[in-house]
Amino acid sequence: MTTVVETRPFDVSVDGETLARLTSREREVLRCLARGETNRLLARRLGIAERTVRAHVTSVVRKLDVGSRFEASLVAFHHYEALSEETTAS
Repeated sequence: MTTVVETRPFDVSVDGETLARLTSREREVLRCLARGETNRLLARRLGIAERTVRAHVTSVVRKLDVGSRFEASLVAFHHYEALSEETTAS
C-alpha cells in the first residue's frame, strides 16, 4: 500500500522573498492557520466575514505556491517568527 508521504512529500520550504509578497493581513491569517483555527474563528478574531477569510486563504495558497490550506499552515508553522516580523511587511 502506498502512502501519501511516499507519493507526494510535503516540501513546503519557501524563501524570505516569497513571504515578503504576503500582505500584513495575509501573514496574520497564515499565523492563525498555523494554530489550526477554522475560517469561522478566524473571521471572528479578525472582525471580517468568513468569505473574506476564504479569499485571504486562497490568496496565501496561491502566493506561496502550495497545494492546499494544510501545506500553507505547514509553511506558517515553520516560518512563524518570520511571519511576525515587521521586516517582511509589504
